[in-house]
Amino acid sequence: MSQDTPSQSYEFRAEVRKLLDILVHSLYTEREIFLRELISNASDALNRVQFELLTNREVLDPDLDPVIQIDCDETSRALTVSDTGIGMTCEELIENLGTLARSGVAAFLKEVEAGAPIKADVIGQFGVGFYSVFMVAEEVKVVSRSYRQDAEACAWISRGDETFRVEPAERAQRGTTVEIRLKEDAAEFASAWRLEQIVKKHSDFTSFPIKVKDRQANRQTALWRQSPREVTDEQYDEFYRSLTLDVEKPLARAHVSADAPVHIQAVLYVPGRRERGILSLRKDDGLTLYSRKVLIQEYNKDLLPQYFRFVVGVVDSEDMPLNISRESVQSNRVVERVRVVLTNRLIDELERLAAEEPDKYQTFWTEFGPFLKEGISLDPAARTKLDKLLRFPSSKTDGDRLTSLAQYVERMQPDQKAIYYLLGSDVKSAAHSPHLDYFRKHDLEVLYMVDPLDSFLTTVLRDFQGKPLQNVDDAGLNLPKDEPPAVSEALSDEELKELLERFRKVLGERVVEVQEGKTLSDSPGRLVSPKDAVDRDMARVRRLLNPEYEAPKKIMEVNRAHPLMRNLARLVKDSPDDLIIDVTIEQLYDSALLVDGLHPNPAEMVGRIQQLMEAATDVKRITG
Repeated sequence: MSQDTPSQSYEFRAEVRKLLDILVHSLYTEREIFLRELISNASDALNRVQFELLTNREVLDPDLDPVIQIDCDETSRALTVSDTGIGMTCEELIENLGTLARSGVAAFLKEVEAGAPIKADVIGQFGVGFYSVFMVAEEVKVVSRSYRQDAEACAWISRGDETFRVEPAERAQRGTTVEIRLKEDAAEFASAWRLEQIVKKHSDFTSFPIKVKDRQANRQTALWRQSPREVTDEQYDEFYRSLTLDVEKPLARAHVSADAPVHIQAVLYVPGRRERGILSLRKDDGLTLYSRKVLIQEYNKDLLPQYFRFVVGVVDSEDMPLNISRESVQSNRVVERVRVVLTNRLIDELERLAAEEPDKYQTFWTEFGPFLKEGISLDPAARTKLDKLLRFPSSKTDGDRLTSLAQYVERMQPDQKAIYYLLGSDVKSAAHSPHLDYFRKHDLEVLYMVDPLDSFLTTVLRDFQGKPLQNVDDAGLNLPKDEPPAVSEALSDEELKELLERFRKVLGERVVEVQEGKTLSDSPGRLVSPKDAVDRDMARVRRLLNPEYEAPKKIMEVNRAHPLMRNLARLVKDSPDDLIIDVTIEQLYDSALLVDGLHPNPAEMVGRIQQLMEAATDVKRITG
């Protein structure tokens, strides 16, 4: 089309009008997206001309700097987006911007309405994304001049209605300018400050400089696309701060760069603490997703399992299947592959942290351990990936130190067959549990599981490295028998029989049975679960969630060698009507419930304890 050629009008078909209506009114959730799309088009045009410059000496204006220029005028509501890219001839303008008028529109429209995915390589091409400009524009004029030296400038003009026209234009340099006259309700996009914010949000890492009224608004360099060897610790930390505004350094990071099974580049961070600060930029869980350095989603929740929702970072993948508006990701095998790659890389980093920086890993565990327990509890398939990362206090760890299951196995006795654990309310009460008598005596380590989530965990985590996990409150534990206590220190069989009968009479149906405890040494008694008891590990949690919950009945075990039992047996024989006997038995039962975290209302014990103290200080009783 020469300069003497008049303007020519073209009519959109009805299908195209319908498609444009969907694009403008339904497809995009944020109007500001239009600028991202125009910048992507400009970036692609610059990439294409750089390739031509490598292979073609006949390029118009070969010395032009690659740049994307954005200008605006608030008074006239004018906005322009210009580039020095490959440009277009008149024929190419008609072909590229009139593509939707071709015969394939009807089929394409059906795909759009069905939410069909589009390939990521659509980004940066004129097409669907370009038409998002009509969300904000009364009229759009595209003036372009091709890189071909003999090409003339041409203009494409449309109001987003049934027609568009193409006409000769004046443009001295190679490239394309999109001139927009904004709608009244879109006047905000004629503000330089607003435009800079959009650039920083959506196009901050575009490879070419983006200038808003001659001031560069983007950073260009995408840290996640650099080689890890080229990035310093300070740069990683600065990027983390820019993502989160967190003043604390992250506990760990993982820089991922892979071409198979999918192309993916990512930088992931484990924050220093679980709770986000009041000034945090991150208001929700999820990773920031880019495709070819163009922001697609700020909070993508599909690229990591739910138990890693505390992780923040950036993922960039050219293989990611996007929906037609490029604002969300289609779920398919590619997403699952990315998820597997990122998950495995995070687990590798946490294993490294645990091995090389145990103090820092303990900080991580304190903050985020419950998330990993949740993962094992709710996703059994994750068990073999996460069980190595678990940490617990135990009877052989000092202070706040924790142990892994692997470390526990290394310390096991030569003939020990199982990993033993104790459910409790806290470490201090667990350490004084009567269930530990036998294990202390035989130097057997016991894990203290004092987090309510541990009750869920043990229902799934049945073994580790072939060693079964066993609760020490199990009456049927297969433990080597102790030597019986000396006759002088223990009740006779007859005395024990009478005492057990008194226990049964007092406790009645609250217990399954009362029997001698074969593993007790320092404690007078304990409550144990019957063999194959159902749901016993969950009883403490159910008590926390429901005050009306009735814990399953247990077996009361007594220590025939304990002084308290000898005193009770003497009273049963000599003073069977003494009320202090029944009061003491009741208190022993309640104390056992309390230690196991199962007592429904500990305050009820106050009156009984007071009664016992009165008896203990009764001079007549003592001297009588």
